Amino acid sequence: MNLTRLLPINLLLASSLATSLASPLAAKEGMFTPDQLQDISGQLEEAGLEIDPEQLADLTGFPMGAVVSLGGCSASFVSPEGLVVTNHHCARGSVQFNSTAENNYLADGFLAATKADELPAAPGSRIYVTTEVTDVTEQVRAGTESLAPLARYELVEQRRKDIIAGCEEAAGYRCQVASFYGGAQYKLIKRLEVRDVRIVYAPADSIGKYGGDIDNWQWPRHTGDFAFYRAYVAPDGSAADFDEANVPYEPEHHLKVSASGLDDGDFVMAAGYPGSTSRYTLLAEVENTFNWTYPTFQTLLTDWIATIEEAAPEGSDARVKYESRLAGLNNFEKNLRGQIEGARRVGLVERRRAREAALADWIAADSDRAAYGEAIAQLAQLSEESAAAARTNFWYNNVSRPSLFSAARRLYRLAKERQKPNAEREPGFQERDMTFFRQGLQALDRRYDPAVDKAEWVLFLTSYIQQPMGERVADIDQAMGLTSKTTAEELPAIVDRFYAETTLGDSETRLALMEASPEALEASEDPFMQLAVAVYDYGFQLETERKTRSGRSLALRPAYMEAITAWQKEQGELAYPDANSTLRVTFGSVLGGSPRDGMAYLPFTTLEGITDKDTGEDPFNSPPELLERIEAKDYGSYALESIGSVPVNFLSDLDSTGGNSGSATLNSRAELVGLLFDGTFESVNSDWDFDPRTTRTIHVDTRYMLWVMDKVDGAEALIEEMDIVE
Repeated sequence: MNLTRLLPINLLLASSLATSLASPLAAKEGMFTPDQLQDISGQLEEAGLEIDPEQLADLTGFPMGAVVSLGGCSASFVSPEGLVVTNHHCARGSVQFNSTAENNYLADGFLAATKADELPAAPGSRIYVTTEVTDVTEQVRAGTESLAPLARYELVEQRRKDIIAGCEEAAGYRCQVASFYGGAQYKLIKRLEVRDVRIVYAPADSIGKYGGDIDNWQWPRHTGDFAFYRAYVAPDGSAADFDEANVPYEPEHHLKVSASGLDDGDFVMAAGYPGSTSRYTLLAEVENTFNWTYPTFQTLLTDWIATIEEAAPEGSDARVKYESRLAGLNNFEKNLRGQIEGARRVGLVERRRAREAALADWIAADSDRAAYGEAIAQLAQLSEESAAAARTNFWYNNVSRPSLFSAARRLYRLAKERQKPNAEREPGFQERDMTFFRQGLQALDRRYDPAVDKAEWVLFLTSYIQQPMGERVADIDQAMGLTSKTTAEELPAIVDRFYAETTLGDSETRLALMEASPEALEASEDPFMQLAVAVYDYGFQLETERKTRSGRSLALRPAYMEAITAWQKEQGELAYPDANSTLRVTFGSVLGGSPRDGMAYLPFTTLEGITDKDTGEDPFNSPPELLERIEAKDYGSYALESIGSVPVNFLSDLDSTGGNSGSATLNSRAELVGLLFDGTFESVNSDWDFDPRTTRTIHVDTRYMLWVMDKVDGAEALIEEMDIVE
């Protein structure tokens, strides 16, 4: 990184930097569930929150009722007409789905002139609006303590499915029973499932993805990572599939959008749906992850990216189909490098070892805590077994990745599951899942190219055949004709037969097979289906072993988390559960920092930073209109006085992870001031261990969002639709 890019564009920034670095570098750890916020109301008020903290505990009230999940990203309502704002990279898959080489909305951007021009999002796109949360711990856990591990797991899962089925008797709702604290607590979350989702506006990649993979996980950033969807429902207000007769959904709550924004040191909080963290995992899993899994996967990802880029040349229709996957793989590869480097920098393994030793000392100090120690010792052994299984399964899982092989495996599993009563089927194969199942098979048409898929499979098989025979899968070897003497050079010819003889590349064929019986699929002459049938028993065995380990964990991990919670409480800390894709709130302030010796991060980037980076070539190729506006210093009313320009992105010390993308960043009055979209390279390791010095989260500033809409893309109608506050 060129340090000159971090220098102030005017002298006012120098004082801003001094303020940031003089502030305590104590990032605010904690992805709190909304009901926990009442317990830390004093901390919130001291940090600067102006609204009543109890408001944040009501998931259906304001402002939490405006925050929604996209099923992998977060978002929020910003108008009474169902307008939803999220990150550009969260909506990019839908933009890609509607794009072709001739009509490329990724390159050109998309803005619907009227509601009638809004485009259907990619199949499977959803907006989930939480309407009710109920504690169901007793219903799930009662009487499971004495059961054998597999029986315990199966009973817990069956109860969760039964509770969900009861909840979903109300049409149009999608429910989940979420586990907290390792299975110590369960909550039923009832959500309206908006199925008609449409793209309203997405800037061109030259704004929404500015900096691309080069700037990903880096600071300074200048990315306009925002886009808009709209939620549609039937005329009577019920959830419905896409229909031209549908009308915009009218949310009970929506956020006001701030045009005045924030300054350095101001209070901020983010509300969203973080995917998963691993802050309570034991030492064995940490060691396996950072000593083997992450380094091995990071190497594979590098080769995987190169394989796709070679098989899908720039500008080809295949590249358009694989743009979203490439973006995801590049993001993941860089994330893993950051995780590995961060673990080394903070001494993660030693820190985890020290934490477990300190917890053991606390347990040993009181004989009444002995049961905790026994449970933790057994859980540590289980963690070692799980780590060993993860290493064994790694290569099999990769070989199973190619699109048509994966589709065949899922279709055969569906045929097997359909022999059971619906209530007893595995998650993903119940009637409630069939819309997603069908849409996934349909979406394959826009995200699959046989030449690329074949190249990916050859790559995975090349790594697979290099493993010792004892770590390979006999069923795969036999079905594909692989031996200990098979070479990488022979693999293309071996896989050619599968693609030459399959009919699964046809969407109608795949959809028709959803109704096929196991016997019909077992008699199929399609080579991918034959392979899926051949590996079914092995895959089922792995699944049974995993369920058994999970059943053991359900008996042990709650005790471990109870010990952690009591131990932290004695230290004056509130133990929050690991992220699990449920609504969480994190709070802190706008804050720069110094992640390492000699490096200083200012809290804001500016429009002028865009022109400083711009080369005219992807990914630093801003639209000419944008550059002209910057050159003319046409800031409008969106400038921040302390930096003398329009702020583009800003840093905070908020606690975040994957799934937080698109999270509403709110000020002290719960007005939208930004969208969370990334973290710095030094902070990605916070999934495992929170480091207050280095943890910084990156947000796109609403002032830049409004400036682009107003000055560059002509989205005045959307600005008028939103409640903009100065």
